[in-house]
Amino acid sequence: MSGDGREGGRRDDEVRGARRIPGPRGAVDDLDLETVERPVLPPPGGSAPDESVPEQGVPEEGAAAPEPDEPYEPEEPEEPEEPDRPEEPDEAGPVPEPPHAVTADATASASASAPVLSHRVLKALLGAWALSACSAEETAAVEDHLTVCAPCADEALRLRDAVGLLHTDGSLDLDPALRTRVLDGCLGRRPARVPIPEWATAYDAETARLDALLRDIGDSDWHAPVRLQWFEDERAVTRRTTVAGVIGHLMAVDGLVSAALGLEDPLAGTGAAAGTEASGGPEVPLSPTRRTETYWAATYPPATRAVREPWRALTHELIRTTSLAGRNVAERSVSYGEFALPLQDALLDRAFECWVHGTDIAEAVDYPYKPPSAAHLHQMIDLAARMLPAALAGRRGAGLAGPARELVAPGAPGRSVHLEVEGHGGGDWYIALDSPAAVGSPDRAVAQVALDGVEFCQLVAGHISPVEAAAGQEGDRVAIRDVLFASASLSRL
Repeated sequence: MSGDGREGGRRDDEVRGARRIPGPRGAVDDLDLETVERPVLPPPGGSAPDESVPEQGVPEEGAAAPEPDEPYEPEEPEEPEEPDRPEEPDEAGPVPEPPHAVTADATASASASAPVLSHRVLKALLGAWALSACSAEETAAVEDHLTVCAPCADEALRLRDAVGLLHTDGSLDLDPALRTRVLDGCLGRRPARVPIPEWATAYDAETARLDALLRDIGDSDWHAPVRLQWFEDERAVTRRTTVAGVIGHLMAVDGLVSAALGLEDPLAGTGAAAGTEASGGPEVPLSPTRRTETYWAATYPPATRAVREPWRALTHELIRTTSLAGRNVAERSVSYGEFALPLQDALLDRAFECWVHGTDIAEAVDYPYKPPSAAHLHQMIDLAARMLPAALAGRRGAGLAGPARELVAPGAPGRSVHLEVEGHGGGDWYIALDSPAAVGSPDRAVAQVALDGVEFCQLVAGHISPVEAAAGQEGDRVAIRDVLFASASLSRL
Protein backbone atom coordinates (compact mmCIF):
# COMPACT_ATOMS: atom_id res chain seq x y z
CA MET A 1 0.00 0.00 0.00
CA SER A 2 1.23 3.52 -0.81
CA GLY A 3 1.08 6.38 1.60
CA ASP A 4 -2.03 7.89 0.00
CA GLY A 5 -4.05 4.69 0.34
CA ARG A 6 -3.78 3.58 -3.31
CA GLU A 7 -2.31 0.13 -3.95
CA GLY A 8 0.87 -0.04 -6.00
CA GLY A 9 0.69 3.62 -7.04
CA ARG A 10 -2.11 2.93 -9.56
CA ARG A 11 -4.40 5.75 -10.57
CA ASP A 12 -7.94 5.91 -9.22
CA ASP A 13 -9.44 5.56 -12.68
CA GLU A 14 -7.78 2.12 -13.02
CA VAL A 15 -9.79 0.69 -10.12
CA ARG A 16 -12.87 2.86 -10.47
CA GLY A 17 -15.10 -0.12 -11.21
CA ALA A 18 -13.88 -2.20 -8.22
CA ARG A 19 -15.94 -2.30 -5.02
CA ARG A 20 -14.15 -1.18 -1.91
CA ILE A 21 -14.92 -0.09 1.62
CA PRO A 22 -15.78 3.62 1.57
CA GLY A 23 -13.48 5.91 3.50
CA PRO A 24 -14.53 8.55 5.98
CA ARG A 25 -16.92 11.19 4.64
CA GLY A 26 -15.74 14.76 4.44
CA ALA A 27 -17.85 17.81 4.97
CA VAL A 28 -17.99 18.43 1.23
CA ASP A 29 -19.62 15.03 0.67
CA ASP A 30 -22.69 16.07 2.65
CA LEU A 31 -23.40 18.97 0.25
CA ASP A 32 -25.52 18.21 -2.81
CA LEU A 33 -23.86 20.59 -5.25
CA GLU A 34 -26.32 19.87 -8.04
CA THR A 35 -29.19 21.47 -6.11
CA VAL A 36 -27.31 24.61 -5.12
CA GLU A 37 -27.97 27.74 -7.14
CA ARG A 38 -24.82 28.88 -8.83
CA PRO A 39 -24.20 32.63 -8.50
CA VAL A 40 -22.99 34.70 -11.41
CA LEU A 41 -19.30 35.37 -11.11
CA PRO A 42 -18.21 39.00 -10.75
CA PRO A 43 -15.83 40.54 -13.26
CA PRO A 44 -12.12 40.11 -12.61
CA GLY A 45 -10.98 42.21 -9.70
CA GLY A 46 -14.57 42.92 -8.63
CA SER A 47 -16.65 41.65 -5.71
CA ALA A 48 -20.08 40.12 -5.76
CA PRO A 49 -22.87 41.87 -3.88
CA ASP A 50 -24.32 40.11 -0.86
CA GLU A 51 -27.66 39.46 -2.52
CA SER A 52 -26.02 37.48 -5.33
CA VAL A 53 -24.96 34.63 -2.99
CA PRO A 54 -27.89 32.21 -2.46
CA GLU A 55 -28.73 30.73 0.93
CA GLN A 56 -27.66 27.12 1.36
CA GLY A 57 -29.94 26.21 4.20
CA VAL A 58 -32.36 23.30 3.96
CA PRO A 59 -35.77 24.57 2.80
CA GLU A 60 -38.68 23.95 5.10
CA GLU A 61 -41.15 21.26 4.16
CA GLY A 62 -43.84 22.60 1.88
CA ALA A 63 -42.00 25.82 1.14
CA ALA A 64 -41.45 26.83 -2.47
CA ALA A 65 -37.94 26.82 -3.84
CA PRO A 66 -36.44 30.32 -3.86
CA GLU A 67 -36.28 32.11 -7.15
CA PRO A 68 -32.77 32.80 -8.46
CA ASP A 69 -31.61 36.37 -8.17
CA GLU A 70 -31.03 38.52 -11.22
CA PRO A 71 -27.45 38.30 -12.48
CA TYR A 72 -25.22 41.15 -11.59
CA GLU A 73 -24.42 43.52 -14.44
CA PRO A 74 -21.61 46.02 -13.99
CA GLU A 75 -22.34 49.67 -14.60
CA GLU A 76 -20.75 51.21 -17.69
CA PRO A 77 -17.71 49.04 -18.26
CA GLU A 78 -14.85 51.01 -19.67
CA GLU A 79 -13.93 48.45 -22.29
CA PRO A 80 -16.29 45.78 -23.53
CA GLU A 81 -14.94 42.27 -23.23
CA GLU A 82 -15.40 39.44 -25.62
CA PRO A 83 -17.71 36.78 -24.10
CA ASP A 84 -15.64 33.85 -25.36
CA ARG A 85 -12.27 35.13 -24.13
CA PRO A 86 -12.02 35.79 -20.42
CA GLU A 87 -9.38 38.26 -19.34
CA GLU A 88 -6.13 36.93 -17.96
CA PRO A 89 -5.95 37.09 -14.15
CA ASP A 90 -4.03 39.84 -12.43
CA GLU A 91 -0.87 39.03 -10.59
CA ALA A 92 -2.53 40.19 -7.39
CA GLY A 93 -4.72 37.08 -7.10
CA PRO A 94 -6.00 33.98 -8.92
CA VAL A 95 -9.24 33.76 -10.79
CA PRO A 96 -11.94 32.36 -8.45
CA GLU A 97 -13.19 28.93 -9.44
CA PRO A 98 -16.86 28.03 -9.55
CA PRO A 99 -18.15 26.32 -6.39
CA HIS A 100 -19.00 23.11 -8.19
CA ALA A 101 -15.46 22.51 -9.43
CA VAL A 102 -13.96 20.72 -6.41
CA THR A 103 -10.39 19.63 -6.87
CA ALA A 104 -8.61 16.66 -5.29
CA ASP A 105 -6.67 19.02 -3.01
CA ALA A 106 -9.91 20.56 -1.78
CA THR A 107 -11.35 17.10 -1.03
CA ALA A 108 -8.27 16.10 0.96
CA SER A 109 -8.39 19.38 2.85
CA ALA A 110 -12.07 18.88 3.63
CA SER A 111 -11.43 15.34 4.91
CA ALA A 112 -8.60 16.53 7.12
CA SER A 113 -10.75 19.26 8.61
CA ALA A 114 -13.90 17.11 8.92
CA PRO A 115 -16.11 18.08 11.88
CA VAL A 116 -16.33 15.91 14.97
CA LEU A 117 -18.96 13.15 14.68
CA SER A 118 -22.11 13.58 16.71
CA HIS A 119 -22.74 11.70 19.93
CA ARG A 120 -25.45 9.60 18.29
CA VAL A 121 -23.14 8.48 15.49
CA LEU A 122 -20.30 7.67 17.89
CA LYS A 123 -22.62 5.68 20.13
CA ALA A 124 -23.80 3.67 17.12
CA LEU A 125 -20.16 2.86 16.32
CA LEU A 126 -19.44 1.32 19.74
CA GLY A 127 -20.43 -2.19 18.65
CA ALA A 128 -18.20 -2.08 15.59
CA TRP A 129 -15.41 -0.59 17.71
CA ALA A 130 -15.68 -3.44 20.23
CA LEU A 131 -15.31 -5.92 17.35
CA SER A 132 -12.35 -3.94 15.92
CA ALA A 133 -14.35 -3.37 12.73
CA CYS A 134 -14.01 0.44 12.54
CA SER A 135 -11.73 2.32 10.20
CA ALA A 136 -8.71 4.11 11.61
CA GLU A 137 -10.48 7.48 11.56
CA GLU A 138 -13.60 6.06 13.22
CA THR A 139 -11.51 4.28 15.86
CA ALA A 140 -9.68 7.50 16.70
CA ALA A 141 -12.95 9.43 16.90
CA VAL A 142 -14.59 6.81 19.14
CA GLU A 143 -11.62 6.55 21.50
CA ASP A 144 -11.39 10.35 21.79
CA HIS A 145 -15.09 10.41 22.61
CA LEU A 146 -14.74 7.71 25.30
CA THR A 147 -12.36 9.94 27.25
CA VAL A 148 -15.03 12.61 27.72
CA CYS A 149 -18.32 10.60 27.79
CA ALA A 150 -18.75 8.36 30.82
CA PRO A 151 -21.99 6.59 29.66
CA CYS A 152 -20.40 5.62 26.34
CA ALA A 153 -17.25 4.49 28.16
CA ASP A 154 -19.32 2.18 30.39
CA GLU A 155 -21.18 0.81 27.38
CA ALA A 156 -17.91 0.25 25.51
CA LEU A 157 -16.52 -1.69 28.47
CA ARG A 158 -19.60 -3.93 28.59
CA LEU A 159 -19.39 -4.55 24.85
CA ARG A 160 -15.71 -5.48 25.06
CA ASP A 161 -16.51 -7.95 27.87
CA ALA A 162 -19.30 -9.44 25.73
CA VAL A 163 -16.90 -9.85 22.81
CA GLY A 164 -14.62 -11.83 25.12
CA LEU A 165 -17.42 -14.38 25.60
CA LEU A 166 -17.44 -15.06 21.86
CA HIS A 167 -14.02 -16.72 22.05
CA THR A 168 -14.26 -20.51 21.86
CA ASP A 169 -10.98 -21.32 23.58
CA GLY A 170 -12.66 -21.35 27.00
CA SER A 171 -15.08 -23.92 28.41
CA LEU A 172 -18.78 -23.19 28.07
CA ASP A 173 -19.70 -25.59 30.89
CA LEU A 174 -21.35 -23.94 33.86
CA ASP A 175 -19.61 -23.91 37.19
CA PRO A 176 -21.36 -26.49 39.44
CA ALA A 177 -21.31 -23.91 42.24
CA LEU A 178 -23.06 -21.27 40.09
CA ARG A 179 -26.54 -22.27 41.23
CA THR A 180 -25.50 -22.10 44.87
CA ARG A 181 -23.99 -18.63 44.42
CA VAL A 182 -27.08 -17.34 42.62
CA LEU A 183 -29.39 -18.70 45.30
CA ASP A 184 -27.20 -17.32 48.07
CA GLY A 185 -27.28 -13.91 46.41
CA CYS A 186 -31.05 -14.01 46.00
CA LEU A 187 -31.67 -15.23 49.53
CA GLY A 188 -29.23 -12.65 50.88
CA ARG A 189 -31.38 -9.88 49.43
CA ARG A 190 -34.70 -11.49 50.21
CA PRO A 191 -34.53 -14.42 52.66
CA ALA A 192 -36.99 -17.26 52.15
CA ARG A 193 -40.03 -17.15 54.39
CA VAL A 194 -39.56 -20.87 55.11
CA PRO A 195 -35.86 -21.70 54.52
CA ILE A 196 -34.66 -25.15 53.51
CA PRO A 197 -32.83 -26.89 56.38
CA GLU A 198 -29.08 -26.94 55.96
CA TRP A 199 -29.00 -30.74 55.95
CA ALA A 200 -31.47 -30.82 53.02
CA THR A 201 -29.65 -28.36 50.75
CA ALA A 202 -27.46 -31.07 49.17
CA TYR A 203 -30.55 -33.02 48.09
CA ASP A 204 -32.13 -29.85 46.73
CA ALA A 205 -28.99 -28.98 44.73
CA GLU A 206 -28.37 -32.46 43.29
CA THR A 207 -31.97 -33.02 42.21
CA ALA A 208 -31.92 -29.62 40.50
CA ARG A 209 -28.65 -30.44 38.69
CA LEU A 210 -29.98 -33.79 37.52
CA ASP A 211 -33.22 -32.18 36.37
CA ALA A 212 -31.21 -29.64 34.34
CA LEU A 213 -29.43 -32.53 32.60
CA LEU A 214 -32.75 -34.23 31.83
CA ARG A 215 -34.15 -31.03 30.34
CA ASP A 216 -31.23 -30.78 27.90
CA ILE A 217 -31.33 -34.28 26.43
CA GLY A 218 -33.52 -35.27 23.50
CA ASP A 219 -36.37 -37.78 23.37
CA SER A 220 -34.18 -40.51 21.89
CA ASP A 221 -31.63 -40.10 24.72
CA TRP A 222 -34.18 -41.38 27.23
CA HIS A 223 -33.76 -44.83 25.70
CA ALA A 224 -29.96 -44.71 25.75
CA PRO A 225 -28.49 -47.75 27.57
CA VAL A 226 -27.07 -47.06 31.03
CA ARG A 227 -24.90 -49.52 32.95
CA LEU A 228 -25.45 -49.46 36.71
CA GLN A 229 -22.66 -50.93 38.80
CA TRP A 230 -22.23 -51.73 42.47
CA PHE A 231 -20.21 -54.07 44.75
CA GLU A 232 -21.83 -57.18 46.20
CA ASP A 233 -20.48 -60.42 47.67
CA GLU A 234 -16.85 -59.43 47.12
CA ARG A 235 -17.41 -58.79 43.42
CA ALA A 236 -18.69 -56.14 41.07
CA VAL A 237 -22.28 -56.46 39.89
CA THR A 238 -23.75 -54.66 36.84
CA ARG A 239 -27.23 -54.11 35.54
CA ARG A 240 -28.32 -52.53 32.26
CA THR A 241 -31.28 -50.21 31.95
CA THR A 242 -32.14 -46.95 30.22
CA VAL A 243 -32.05 -43.29 31.22
CA ALA A 244 -35.76 -43.46 31.96
CA GLY A 245 -35.18 -46.62 34.00
CA VAL A 246 -32.59 -44.84 36.16
CA ILE A 247 -35.05 -42.01 36.95
CA GLY A 248 -37.69 -44.61 37.81
CA HIS A 249 -35.19 -46.26 40.18
CA LEU A 250 -34.53 -42.92 41.92
CA MET A 251 -38.25 -42.30 42.28
CA ALA A 252 -38.82 -45.79 43.69
CA VAL A 253 -36.22 -45.30 46.45
CA ASP A 254 -37.36 -41.73 47.16
CA GLY A 255 -40.71 -43.30 48.03
CA LEU A 256 -39.12 -44.64 51.23
CA VAL A 257 -38.48 -41.05 52.37
CA SER A 258 -41.98 -39.94 51.38
CA ALA A 259 -43.46 -42.82 53.40
CA ALA A 260 -41.48 -41.70 56.47
CA LEU A 261 -42.94 -38.19 56.07
CA GLY A 262 -46.51 -39.48 55.76
CA LEU A 263 -46.80 -38.72 52.05
CA GLU A 264 -48.31 -40.95 49.41
CA ASP A 265 -46.06 -43.66 48.05
CA PRO A 266 -45.38 -42.84 44.38
CA LEU A 267 -45.34 -46.55 43.52
CA ALA A 268 -48.59 -47.46 45.25
CA GLY A 269 -50.30 -48.11 41.93
CA THR A 270 -47.53 -50.34 40.58
CA GLY A 271 -47.38 -52.86 43.42
CA ALA A 272 -43.89 -51.82 44.53
CA ALA A 273 -45.17 -50.86 47.95
CA ALA A 274 -47.54 -53.78 48.36
CA GLY A 275 -47.31 -56.04 51.36
CA THR A 276 -48.57 -55.47 54.86
CA GLU A 277 -48.06 -57.25 58.09
CA ALA A 278 -50.38 -60.17 58.75
CA SER A 279 -51.71 -58.43 61.85
CA GLY A 280 -52.95 -55.53 59.77
CA GLY A 281 -50.22 -53.21 60.91
CA PRO A 282 -48.63 -50.44 58.87
CA GLU A 283 -47.06 -51.10 55.51
CA VAL A 284 -43.57 -52.58 55.72
CA PRO A 285 -41.00 -50.68 53.61
CA LEU A 286 -39.25 -52.82 51.06
CA SER A 287 -35.56 -52.68 50.28
CA PRO A 288 -34.40 -50.31 47.52
CA THR A 289 -33.52 -53.26 45.29
CA ARG A 290 -36.96 -54.90 45.60
CA ARG A 291 -38.75 -51.62 45.02
CA THR A 292 -36.70 -50.94 41.90
CA GLU A 293 -37.20 -54.43 40.45
CA THR A 294 -40.93 -54.18 41.05
CA TYR A 295 -41.12 -50.80 39.34
CA TRP A 296 -39.15 -52.00 36.32
CA ALA A 297 -41.38 -55.08 36.03
CA ALA A 298 -44.55 -52.96 36.25
CA THR A 299 -43.48 -50.39 33.64
CA TYR A 300 -43.68 -52.29 30.38
CA PRO A 301 -43.06 -51.08 27.74
CA PRO A 302 -40.10 -49.24 29.26
CA ALA A 303 -40.60 -45.78 30.72
CA THR A 304 -40.00 -42.69 28.59
CA ARG A 305 -39.54 -38.95 29.16
CA ALA A 306 -42.90 -38.94 30.97
CA VAL A 307 -41.21 -40.33 34.11
CA ARG A 308 -39.38 -37.06 34.69
CA GLU A 309 -42.42 -35.04 35.80
CA PRO A 310 -43.58 -37.38 38.63
CA TRP A 311 -40.00 -37.80 39.85
CA ARG A 312 -39.42 -34.03 39.93
CA ALA A 313 -42.77 -33.41 41.58
CA LEU A 314 -41.84 -35.93 44.30
CA THR A 315 -38.49 -34.25 44.98
CA HIS A 316 -40.18 -30.86 45.28
CA GLU A 317 -42.75 -32.32 47.67
CA LEU A 318 -40.06 -33.88 49.86
CA ILE A 319 -38.15 -30.60 50.12
CA ARG A 320 -41.31 -28.60 50.81
CA THR A 321 -42.55 -31.01 53.50
CA THR A 322 -39.13 -31.18 55.15
CA SER A 323 -38.88 -27.39 55.27
CA LEU A 324 -42.34 -26.99 56.82
CA ALA A 325 -42.01 -29.84 59.32
CA GLY A 326 -39.67 -28.04 61.74
CA ARG A 327 -36.48 -29.05 63.50
CA ASN A 328 -37.62 -32.29 65.13
CA VAL A 329 -38.18 -34.00 61.76
CA ALA A 330 -34.42 -34.33 61.15
CA GLU A 331 -34.19 -37.36 63.47
CA ARG A 332 -37.23 -39.17 62.09
CA SER A 333 -36.27 -42.70 61.06
CA VAL A 334 -36.38 -43.75 57.41
CA SER A 335 -36.39 -47.53 56.96
CA TYR A 336 -34.50 -49.12 54.07
CA GLY A 337 -35.65 -52.63 54.99
CA GLU A 338 -32.38 -54.05 56.28
CA PHE A 339 -31.26 -50.82 57.98
CA ALA A 340 -32.60 -47.37 58.85
CA LEU A 341 -31.24 -43.82 58.71
CA PRO A 342 -32.33 -40.54 60.28
CA LEU A 343 -34.16 -38.31 57.81
CA GLN A 344 -31.25 -35.87 57.55
CA ASP A 345 -28.89 -38.70 56.62
CA ALA A 346 -31.46 -40.30 54.33
CA LEU A 347 -31.76 -37.10 52.28
CA LEU A 348 -27.97 -36.86 52.13
CA ASP A 349 -27.89 -40.47 50.92
CA ARG A 350 -30.47 -39.59 48.25
CA ALA A 351 -28.37 -36.59 47.17
CA PHE A 352 -25.34 -38.88 46.82
CA GLU A 353 -27.30 -41.33 44.68
CA CYS A 354 -28.64 -38.50 42.48
CA TRP A 355 -25.08 -37.42 41.76
CA VAL A 356 -23.81 -40.96 41.13
CA HIS A 357 -26.66 -41.88 38.77
CA GLY A 358 -26.53 -38.43 37.18
CA THR A 359 -22.92 -39.24 36.28
CA ASP A 360 -24.05 -42.61 34.85
CA ILE A 361 -26.62 -40.85 32.66
CA ALA A 362 -24.16 -38.15 31.60
CA GLU A 363 -21.64 -40.77 30.45
CA ALA A 364 -24.36 -42.56 28.47
CA VAL A 365 -25.45 -39.43 26.58
CA ASP A 366 -22.03 -37.72 26.47
CA TYR A 367 -23.03 -34.79 28.69
CA PRO A 368 -20.64 -32.76 30.91
CA TYR A 369 -21.39 -33.39 34.57
CA LYS A 370 -19.17 -32.23 37.41
CA PRO A 371 -19.01 -33.32 41.07
CA PRO A 372 -21.08 -31.54 43.72
CA SER A 373 -19.85 -28.44 45.49
CA ALA A 374 -17.09 -28.94 48.05
CA ALA A 375 -19.43 -28.38 51.02
CA HIS A 376 -21.98 -30.95 49.81
CA LEU A 377 -19.31 -33.47 48.82
CA HIS A 378 -17.77 -33.15 52.29
CA GLN A 379 -21.15 -33.98 53.85
CA MET A 380 -21.49 -37.07 51.64
CA ILE A 381 -18.00 -38.29 52.57
CA ASP A 382 -18.75 -37.68 56.23
CA LEU A 383 -21.92 -39.82 56.01
CA ALA A 384 -19.96 -42.70 54.45
CA ALA A 385 -17.24 -42.41 57.12
CA ARG A 386 -19.86 -42.54 59.88
CA MET A 387 -21.41 -45.67 58.35
CA LEU A 388 -18.11 -47.55 58.02
CA PRO A 389 -17.86 -48.93 61.62
CA ALA A 390 -21.29 -50.60 61.29
CA ALA A 391 -20.36 -51.92 57.83
CA LEU A 392 -17.12 -53.36 59.28
CA ALA A 393 -19.06 -55.08 62.05
CA GLY A 394 -21.47 -56.58 59.53
CA ARG A 395 -18.66 -57.93 57.37
CA ARG A 396 -16.91 -59.32 60.46
CA GLY A 397 -20.10 -61.14 61.44
CA ALA A 398 -20.25 -62.67 57.94
CA GLY A 399 -16.62 -63.76 58.17
CA LEU A 400 -15.46 -61.26 55.50
CA ALA A 401 -13.28 -59.09 57.76
CA GLY A 402 -10.52 -59.70 60.29
CA PRO A 403 -11.46 -60.45 63.93
CA ALA A 404 -11.71 -57.75 66.54
CA ARG A 405 -8.48 -57.42 68.51
CA GLU A 406 -9.29 -54.99 71.32
CA LEU A 407 -12.85 -54.69 72.55
CA VAL A 408 -13.52 -51.47 74.45
CA ALA A 409 -16.49 -49.98 76.27
CA PRO A 410 -19.02 -48.06 74.17
CA GLY A 411 -17.85 -44.48 73.65
CA ALA A 412 -14.23 -45.29 74.49
CA PRO A 413 -11.44 -44.75 71.95
CA GLY A 414 -10.39 -47.91 70.11
CA ARG A 415 -8.10 -49.01 67.34
CA SER A 416 -8.62 -46.75 64.33
CA VAL A 417 -7.65 -46.18 60.73
CA HIS A 418 -6.87 -42.63 59.71
CA LEU A 419 -8.86 -41.97 56.55
CA GLU A 420 -7.35 -38.95 54.80
CA VAL A 421 -9.51 -37.67 51.92
CA GLU A 422 -7.70 -35.17 49.76
CA GLY A 423 -8.82 -32.55 47.28
CA HIS A 424 -12.41 -31.55 46.61
CA GLY A 425 -14.49 -31.81 49.80
CA GLY A 426 -11.76 -33.64 51.68
CA GLY A 427 -10.90 -33.92 55.35
CA ASP A 428 -9.70 -36.34 58.03
CA TRP A 429 -11.71 -39.11 59.64
CA TYR A 430 -10.76 -41.84 62.14
CA ILE A 431 -12.62 -45.13 61.60
CA ALA A 432 -13.08 -47.39 64.63
CA LEU A 433 -12.09 -50.95 63.72
CA ASP A 434 -13.14 -53.32 66.51
CA SER A 435 -16.60 -52.11 67.52
CA PRO A 436 -19.20 -49.76 66.00
CA ALA A 437 -19.77 -48.32 69.49
CA ALA A 438 -16.10 -47.36 69.88
CA VAL A 439 -14.81 -43.90 69.01
CA GLY A 440 -12.10 -43.38 66.42
CA SER A 441 -9.06 -41.65 67.85
CA PRO A 442 -5.81 -40.33 66.35
CA ASP A 443 -3.99 -41.64 69.41
CA ARG A 444 -5.12 -45.21 68.64
CA ALA A 445 -4.53 -45.05 64.86
CA VAL A 446 -2.81 -48.19 63.55
CA ALA A 447 -2.88 -47.34 59.84
CA GLN A 448 -3.45 -44.51 57.41
CA VAL A 449 -5.06 -44.56 53.98
CA ALA A 450 -5.30 -41.57 51.63
CA LEU A 451 -7.66 -41.13 48.66
CA ASP A 452 -8.99 -38.32 46.51
CA GLY A 453 -12.47 -37.12 47.45
CA VAL A 454 -14.19 -38.04 44.18
CA GLU A 455 -12.30 -41.35 44.04
CA PHE A 456 -13.43 -42.27 47.55
CA CYS A 457 -17.05 -41.58 46.55
CA GLN A 458 -16.64 -43.79 43.48
CA LEU A 459 -15.38 -46.52 45.77
CA VAL A 460 -18.39 -46.09 48.06
CA ALA A 461 -20.69 -46.19 45.01
CA GLY A 462 -19.12 -49.45 43.81
CA HIS A 463 -17.81 -47.90 40.59
CA ILE A 464 -14.21 -48.93 41.30
CA SER A 465 -12.87 -52.03 43.03
CA PRO A 466 -11.19 -51.78 46.46
CA VAL A 467 -8.16 -53.50 44.97
CA GLU A 468 -7.93 -50.91 42.17
CA ALA A 469 -8.42 -47.87 44.39
CA ALA A 470 -5.38 -45.63 44.11
CA ALA A 471 -4.87 -45.30 47.84
CA GLY A 472 -1.77 -44.27 49.73
CA GLN A 473 -1.31 -46.83 52.49
CA GLU A 474 0.75 -46.95 55.63
CA GLY A 475 0.50 -49.19 58.66
CA ASP A 476 -1.61 -52.30 59.35
CA ARG A 477 -2.40 -53.79 55.90
CA VAL A 478 -5.27 -55.94 57.20
CA ALA A 479 -6.96 -52.94 58.76
CA ILE A 480 -6.55 -50.93 55.54
CA ARG A 481 -8.03 -53.77 53.46
CA ASP A 482 -11.00 -54.09 55.80
CA VAL A 483 -11.76 -50.37 55.54
CA LEU A 484 -11.51 -50.30 51.72
CA PHE A 485 -13.76 -53.35 51.29
CA ALA A 486 -16.23 -52.01 53.86
CA SER A 487 -16.40 -48.77 51.89
CA ALA A 488 -17.27 -50.65 48.71
CA SER A 489 -19.89 -52.72 50.56
CA LEU A 490 -21.89 -49.52 51.20
CA SER A 491 -22.89 -49.53 47.53
CA ARG A 492 -26.18 -50.97 46.31
CA LEU A 493 -28.50 -50.81 43.37
